[in-house]
Amino acid sequence: MPVLLPTSRPRGRANANRAAAGDHAVIIAGGGPTGLMLAPELALANIDVAVVERRANQDLVEPRAGGLHARTIEILDQRGVADRFLREGHITQLAGFAWTRLDISDLPTRHNYGLALSQSHIERILAEWVEELAVPIYRNADITGFVQDETGVDVALSGGKTLRTNYLVGCDGGRSLVRKAAGIGFTGSGPTLSNLMAEVEMRGEPAWGLRHDALGFHGLSKSESGRVRVLVTEPDLARSGEPGLRDLSDALIAVYGTDFGVHSPSFISRFTDATRQAVSYRKGRVLLAGDAAHVHHSVGGHGLNTGVQDAVNLGWKLAQVVKGISPAGLLDTYHAERHPVAARVLRNTMAQIALLRRADDGLNAAREIVSELLAMDAPRRRFGAMMSGLDIRYDLGEGHALVGRRMPDLDLVVDGRPTRLFTLLHGARGVLINFGAPQSLGVAPWADRIKRVDASYDGSWELPAVGRVTAPKTVLVRPDGHVAWVGDESQHRLAEALTTWFGAAAA
Repeated sequence: MPVLLPTSRPRGRANANRAAAGDHAVIIAGGGPTGLMLAPELALANIDVAVVERRANQDLVEPRAGGLHARTIEILDQRGVADRFLREGHITQLAGFAWTRLDISDLPTRHNYGLALSQSHIERILAEWVEELAVPIYRNADITGFVQDETGVDVALSGGKTLRTNYLVGCDGGRSLVRKAAGIGFTGSGPTLSNLMAEVEMRGEPAWGLRHDALGFHGLSKSESGRVRVLVTEPDLARSGEPGLRDLSDALIAVYGTDFGVHSPSFISRFTDATRQAVSYRKGRVLLAGDAAHVHHSVGGHGLNTGVQDAVNLGWKLAQVVKGISPAGLLDTYHAERHPVAARVLRNTMAQIALLRRADDGLNAAREIVSELLAMDAPRRRFGAMMSGLDIRYDLGEGHALVGRRMPDLDLVVDGRPTRLFTLLHGARGVLINFGAPQSLGVAPWADRIKRVDASYDGSWELPAVGRVTAPKTVLVRPDGHVAWVGDESQHRLAEALTTWFGAAAA
């Protein structure tokens, strides 16, 4: 029987932040990286949130994702936890396009690199943070269905237990039950190739390194444990379901002419280049994030990173709606902002697979030309910013180049003390930063929701993929680190921006 008691007790929270006559204000389906990032975002806003996870713990046998891109590291730095990941991972130039490595070390960010770190470690560190914040996790439990009404959602768990919540967020992967039960379409294209990934022992000496041929792309490398990590493209799509040692052996023989005496797999997994995206990220009181909202091939390493960034975009908005600070319509901006981001990831992934799908004279020539192009500084910087997530811009209207983009982590001086800008975002609250002479900015009605700071900065302003921009006088930064408004002494449309993102002015 599943264990239906939460593994940690919720902190004391104001009744207004709990579900009306319910168990939790927000329930997250799935304790993978996306769910484990969304939970702290809500907990930092003092929202009663709980996670439902089918696994008994965070252990993963297969490696899945293998690292964090620059923007994801920035996001973790915005919450003051990046060092936890940096201590355990390996800093490297992770960004790439169709096997062409993209050096981003000259991009204007404190984290102009990627971090090689397996998903098992990423999840463990996130879970430790979740535990510190006393977010309850219902382990050994599946969500089997739900019914939503005008005031909340009744969520059915395996074992017969039901939880009541204001909002349910599906972070339950590409086969998301939450998405299916909500009736949200998942459109896109089916698979054109199938890959096997495994960690094994081999009696023979492996043919180390990457290989590209008429079947597709393949690689044999040493894992952290010293075993052989295998990535191989299967000859066809005829096989499906859970792969076994025979499937792996046949695929190796088709590529290498031998299976190298493969034996003792610790895991064998199959994945394809199926590319799909949820038609909507929200239906009433049900929302989707991570793989539940978008799936694609793993080339480029975007899956985990896009999901974590989904969580940070959604968390503060959902918190404000739960608290009654903002109307439910604020949640529609989550879809409006994040759906185009994932659509671009899907497009980039499909383009890479098209270049890597097989080796013939035409594709070899195309790859060489793309590689030559990306060796040039301007394309390298542009694609490097795109592939690392540093160039994301939400469409928040016309104006200064900063509007809609991530705020750089400037070295500020605040009250005579050096202060990194990201430290102002550790509490997941918005911040209004005045870079000019101290002035009255008329933000008192929002003082319980945003932090107002007078700061000085005498360096240049530069954005990835954009370059130098004009130094602003005043900047309104959302909790997710994106700039909502840039102004001057006139404060033109400041009240409008504050109302849009932080609710109506307090009486």
